[in-house]
Amino acid sequence: MNMFKRTLAALSLAALASSLAACITLLPEEKAAQLYRFDGDIAPPVAAQGSQFTVARLGGSFVQAASNDRIMTTTGSQVAYIAQSRWVSPASVLFNEALSRAFDANAGPARLLTRGDAGKADYILRVDVTQFEANYDRGAKAAPEVVVSMRATLTGANRSLAGSTHFEARVRAGSNRVSAIVAAYDQAVAQALGELVAWTNGKGA
Repeated sequence: MNMFKRTLAALSLAALASSLAACITLLPEEKAAQLYRFDGDIAPPVAAQGSQFTVARLGGSFVQAASNDRIMTTTGSQVAYIAQSRWVSPASVLFNEALSRAFDANAGPARLLTRGDAGKADYILRVDVTQFEANYDRGAKAAPEVVVSMRATLTGANRSLAGSTHFEARVRAGSNRVSAIVAAYDQAVAQALGELVAWTNGKGA
């Protein structure tokens, strides 16, 4: 009798394990997110103008809701993120890299220093990114408008204010596809950073 009970218990456990395994195999697999990046490359001017000067970027902020690796969209007062699509790095990191490349590629007099050389800078540049989003201003199915907005402040080594201004770039995506939206981000970043670098060149010179 005891042998029969043990056999029955073993068979029950085997059946339970088999049913659990079947349940696990039926669970849907999570799709991997597609990764994107923006470079913000700008065309350098034909020739440099004015005496060269150095700039260090210190401080600054990036709008918190968009600073992570998710691609932020807005519809009126609602905020959402594009599903299964992410930046390859946090947007704030990609933006900082694009800003450095913009100064490196430009032939103007402003030279951006690395953080370790900040004490040798002629000017200090602060950049606060206040908007970084794809705005569905024409409805959920229409192509959104990417908005990149930032405020730049340039001060001299003696902390005197050289200038402060606002930059905003708006680029309509070619369609309501992720690749088109990312391309619009790239163009908007390039436009905003191009204006920033040109302004810095003018103010420092």
